[in-house]
Formats: sequence, C-alpha cells, structure tokens
Amino acid sequence: MNVSLLQSAAEKHLPASIDFLRRLVAINSFTTNPAGVDQVAAVTAETFAPLGFTAALVPCITSGSGHHLFLTHRGQGGDPIVLVTHSDTVFPPEEEQQNDFKWDERPDEGRIYGPGTVDNKGGTALIWLMLQILRDTAPEVFERTHWLVAANAAEEIIGDDFGRSTATVCGNKARAVLVFEGGPVDERGWHIVTSRKGRSTWKLSAEGKAAHAGSKHHEGINAIDALARVLPDIAAQTNAAAERTVNIGMIHGGTVVNRVPHEAVAEWECRATEPASLQQADDFFASLSGTADNGAQLTAERTGHTNAWPGGIESEVLFHLWHEAAAMMNLAALSVPRGGLSDANHLWHLAPTLDGLGPYGNNAHCSERTADGSKLPEYVEPASFVPKAVMNALALLKLIQGQGDGAS
Repeated sequence: MNVSLLQSAAEKHLPASIDFLRRLVAINSFTTNPAGVDQVAAVTAETFAPLGFTAALVPCITSGSGHHLFLTHRGQGGDPIVLVTHSDTVFPPEEEQQNDFKWDERPDEGRIYGPGTVDNKGGTALIWLMLQILRDTAPEVFERTHWLVAANAAEEIIGDDFGRSTATVCGNKARAVLVFEGGPVDERGWHIVTSRKGRSTWKLSAEGKAAHAGSKHHEGINAIDALARVLPDIAAQTNAAAERTVNIGMIHGGTVVNRVPHEAVAEWECRATEPASLQQADDFFASLSGTADNGAQLTAERTGHTNAWPGGIESEVLFHLWHEAAAMMNLAALSVPRGGLSDANHLWHLAPTLDGLGPYGNNAHCSERTADGSKLPEYVEPASFVPKAVMNALALLKLIQGQGDGAS
C-alpha cells in the first residue's frame, strides 16, 4: 500500500468532494422537512451512482420525516462493509434564515461554516472521497467488495427504526460497521470512537390541588413544591466514578402566581457507560411514583431508552487497523469513548464497529454568530478531509486484504 499514491488520489478528488458537500449544505434537511431530507438523499444517490452504487429508499417511521437511503455496491457478495451517515440536520429553515446560516467558506480561517458541514453532510462527502481513493488506487479491491452506504433520515431524533431497517437490508450481519460522524483531532492524535454511552429519558408528573394563593392557600397542594423536593435526589444520581450523568433539562408547571399550582412536570435524561449503572438509576427513577410529602401524586414515566454501545475486544481489534494506518502516515490514532449517541448505538450488534470516522469540525447544532466571536456556528475544516480519508482507506485495505497485526 503506497501512502503517497492514496494521498495524491485524495488531493485530486478533494475539490469535487467539497463541491458535493456544498450542494448538500445548500439544501435544508431539518429532520421534519421531508422534502429536504429526500432531496439530500437524491443528490447523494446521484453522486455515488458513477461509483457503481444503486439506490433504495425506505420509509422512516418518525412522524414528518423523509426516507432512509441505502446505496449498494454488491461486488462479489459476502457480508457488506456498512458505511453510515445521515441526511438530516437539527436546523429548521426559519433558524437558518434568521441567523443567515448558510455555506460560508473562509480560507483565512481554514473553515467552512454551514448547516451539516460536520454533522453529518461532511461525513457523507468524506465517504465519497474515501471510496474514490480506493477505486483509483486499488480498483480490484474496490470492485470485489460488498459496500453498503446507509444514510439515516432522522438521526437527530434518536430511535431504533434506522437500525432495524439497516439490519434488514444487510441480512442482520456485516463485515464491519463504520460510522462517519465528525472525528476530533488534538495534540495527541485523531480520535476514533470505540464505545458510546446508553441513555434513558424520563418524565415526572406531579398532580396537586389548585387553590387561591391568598385566602385558601392552606387548602392547596403545590405540585411545583412536590417536584422541587425530589429534584435534588434525581440530580444526585450523577456518579463520576460510574461514568453516569443526569441532566434535568425541562421543568414547567402552574399558570399564574396567585394560584396554587395543581400540576407540574420535570423531564431529564440519564447516560451511563455500563448498562447495569443505567439500570440502577432507572430503578431509582421508577421508585419516585407515589405520594409526595405534601400530598401531591407523583408519576414517573420512562419516555425513551437507547442501549449503550459497549465497545469491547472486536471493536478494539478493528481499531488497531486504524492505529496501524495512522502510523504509516506518521500520525497517531486514539481509541476513545464518547458520551453522545449515534447510529452506532443501534448497529454495533451487526459487526465490529467504529465511529468518528468523518472529518474534523466543531460547534455541531449551533447556528448563531456574534461579532465578538463568543458564539460561532457549526463548521468543518477542509484540511482534515485528505488525511482522514487516506487513513480510512488504508485501514479498509488492511481489513479487506486481511493484513495488519490486528486483522483476522
């Protein structure tokens, strides 16, 4: 494997990759803008077609969403290498317009700002660049390999629908699952994600009794007060040693200040690396249902659950190929956990899995910019495309050809 050959191919195709990204960013693909999500899918399918990929659209069950996109290059068959991205973003059209948030290339900063530049249209463009490199430099390997590019229509609303659809398309097994969410780089090296926390979301409702806050205060049962008494215990489930966090993200209740509030609601999420730790917290949250000290009725309801991607030996063996590839480029690759959720949480059971294989950028989910620079919107660094694509291509060649100390 000639690193300089892959590097030259990457540099040759980089302008086209950035132009592909520009076309994607120009389309608003907020999760519940189905026309935009499907337009992104159409542009993606059109761009991958010359590489020999055929497209299939699968409906997404998320209300108001577009279609999942599956691009297949069957090669000589066998289990596919699944390359995962998503078509949607978190930005409604109104937000993009209000903040004048659009494609904004700033060579002096080494950045391209815009919705989805790093999350995750940049990942889609990097998949294309990586495959172009492989077709140019190792055409026989590229052509015989079974590739499946899987693009989620509603990744920003975490659910298991896309995972189930992907499993169906690939027959419930794969050679590897590679997720192209953005990949940080720092002074230690390029971060490759090898595990992600699990998450549960909860709602605690308090039912009290309304009363006049002046003349009948003693007859009321304050629902907000009932919540306030238990919220510290909920927050205390955060446990750094157990790698578990609790974030109380929403509280609302009452109507006016001269009325004892008869209802109130709090919502929170809990994340943990180990399933047992998450279950321990969930058991506590479930126990909150009952009568509060002031007589209000409390009802705890788990509103969502996402299993952890625990990583493990198979992912670490796969990561070792990326470690070797980086070393061949005189770079370093690090195996890191990540607290955020991604499609890896729903796909890791199919095959050894890695994440964070996309380009480097920052400020995902942000659209605001202030004159003093205290707020900056989402951006990607185009200089990260070539090294990351070459690293991915080298590691994939090792995987496909069964090379490397960690290959099987």
